[in-house]
Order: sequence, then C-alpha cells, then structure tokens
Amino acid sequence: MFDILFKHLQKKVELTARDKKEIPTFFEPKKLRKKELLLHQGDSCKYLSFVSKGIIKSYTIDEKGQEHISLIAWEGWWVSDFSSFICKEKAVLSIDAIEDSELLLISKTNYDKLLVEVPRMERYFRILYQNSLITKDRRLISSNSYTAEEKYQEFIEMYPQMSQRIPQTLIASYLGLTPETISRIKKNLPSA
Repeated sequence: MFDILFKHLQKKVELTARDKKEIPTFFEPKKLRKKELLLHQGDSCKYLSFVSKGIIKSYTIDEKGQEHISLIAWEGWWVSDFSSFICKEKAVLSIDAIEDSELLLISKTNYDKLLVEVPRMERYFRILYQNSLITKDRRLISSNSYTAEEKYQEFIEMYPQMSQRIPQTLIASYLGLTPETISRIKKNLPSA
C-alpha cells in the first residue's frame, strides 16, 4: 500500500530511507467496499485519506436528494472534508467508494506530528495545497465559463483512463451536467 504513496510523494519531494521508515507509522490502512461510506455529511472528518487503490468520491446531497460530486479521487489522490479535518467542524461532504478501495488514513494528531517529525512532508503538503488551489480555480472557471461540451472534453483529455472506470452518471454529477447531456455529447463526438 505504501509503494503508491512513496511514488506519489517522490514526485514532489525527495525521501530518505529514514523518511520511508517513519512515514508509515503515522498512517492506518483501511479497505472500503464499493458504495461503503467513509464519511457522512454532518459527522466530524477525523482523517485525511490517501487512495492506494480504487476510486472515491466526495459529495453533497441537496434538499431534493440530488447528489453533487465535488471530487473524484483515485490512486495517488487525497480525499477529505478538509475544513472539517482542520477546523474540527461538522463535515459538509459525504465520502464513499465508487469501487472497492484501499486507503491510508492519517488522523489530525498524526498529521501534525508528521509535519514536525518528517520536515519534507511539510514541503510536500505545501506543494500539494498550491496545486489543489490551482485546480480548484480552473474547475471554478470551467464551471462558470465552459459549455457542456467543453467541460466534458476537458475531463476526458485530463483523465482519459477514468472515463472507462467511472459511471457516466457520476461524471455528469462531477461536471454539473445531466447524464442525458453527457449521452448527447458522446453521441456527437467524432469516432476515433
């Protein structure tokens, strides 16, 4: 499980043998079955979770019972209700597995210790958060400015392997579109 984490970390920071020995002590492994809940909206988010295997989604459910996906995370991604995790507030997101998944969980206490005891991890998370802000800005611009076709095309270009693993209804929810709109767009795409 830690091989994927180390591979991901080393894309951003150089790890020593000591780092590789210490880092696993801060995490606990967790397996989720497809559709199993990791976090329920309204609970407290106690963990920051790294996806070692599988696909996870975070989402809200509106007053009509409609699901709105805020993040789809797969191998090498992190998932959490970050404001709940950091500020100890009630979670606004629910998180569950799209497919059978394996996670590495780190509690807030262990996260804080990790940043002190393995200083490279503080640099790693700073880089990760910077990239996350850039991604959120791009997603907001896409959401507000792009046509349905442009949103779908951008998703397929950025994550070509995911379009085969994630059901069309979930891609639609993530993009703020209807499944029917995705079907129409796919039908009008030129054949490869």
